[in-house]
Amino acid sequence: MTCIGFIGLGLIGGSLARSIKKFHPDFHILAYSHTPSTLEQALIAGAIDEALDQNDPRFGNCDFIFLCAPVQTNITYFPFLRSIIREDCILTDVGSVKGETTDAAVRTGLAENFIGGHPMAGTEKTGFSSSTDYLLENAYYFITTNRETDPEKVRRYSDLIRSIRSLPIVVSAEEHDYIVAGVSHLEHIVASSLVNTVKSIDTRDEKMKLVAAGGFRDITRIASSSPVMWQQICLANRKDILKVLDRYMEFLSNFRFMIDSADADGLYRTFSSSKDYRDSIDDIKRGSVPRQYLLYVDIYDEPGGIATVTTLLAMNQISIRNIGIIHNREFEDGVLRIEFYEENARNNADDVLRKRNYLVRRKV
Repeated sequence: MTCIGFIGLGLIGGSLARSIKKFHPDFHILAYSHTPSTLEQALIAGAIDEALDQNDPRFGNCDFIFLCAPVQTNITYFPFLRSIIREDCILTDVGSVKGETTDAAVRTGLAENFIGGHPMAGTEKTGFSSSTDYLLENAYYFITTNRETDPEKVRRYSDLIRSIRSLPIVVSAEEHDYIVAGVSHLEHIVASSLVNTVKSIDTRDEKMKLVAAGGFRDITRIASSSPVMWQQICLANRKDILKVLDRYMEFLSNFRFMIDSADADGLYRTFSSSKDYRDSIDDIKRGSVPRQYLLYVDIYDEPGGIATVTTLLAMNQISIRNIGIIHNREFEDGVLRIEFYEENARNNADDVLRKRNYLVRRKV
């Protein structure tokens, strides 16, 4: 029987445990969390089979051990794990920075066991209560190696990740940290800076906050992420973050110069270049399963309007993942935003609502 251990059961750790149980119900899953209530929730949810203490020697029976705490916390477990880990056990993590963790594993004598991992999935929410068994489906999953990594262990790890329907990408720890500095870490810094900028320039009665539209919400959603986690990420990946941040600041300076000098051609070229590159990202995404299945529905602002829609969908056995009213509709396609778990559910809902003469627009 395959045995898998978890140290930490937050959003990502909890989603991993749920996903593994979903696709491998026969796997035996052990877990430790510094919050006892988290372990109770995980047991009740069936995501784990046993709750362990922090230094329980039964972690030594594991075929895989996932470290799912913040980077600095994960590293503190290395000495204990070195003393009990099996030679063929794969020790991994889910952190957003790989270099520091990999170096610590090598120093501790765990180089042959440690293979870094980083699922490119998540939300601004935290904790096991926000975890799901589908969060990692169709998400890219970085697997990072070092000079002593056994190719057979990489194969085993990749097979496990594919089995939960994630998409493994094998790279070095150094390449990973540069990539995520550009497509993840910089974005969180930009989102946080943008929110703090608007906060500092808002009117006395906070009208900017009141009318903050779709574009602002979309760009700044990730600013609601854990401050502790992003504090540690910035400190752990300083070199690569500074490299991409300097480049970003060059673009901001160029924007300021073009606006100040009324350089219409320069502004057009810059916006056109970013549009083309952004559109090409969507072209790539169309080659895999979309992560969101959305409908936007125009409804009258009247009592029972939303209830009528949800009742209609329920009568047709269509499950809703999320639903909400859009108060400011800039860049949005309808006043009611409905998200579904699966593409078929979205398509069926589209058909049902159109037959009832609702104005419906779909967005992938």
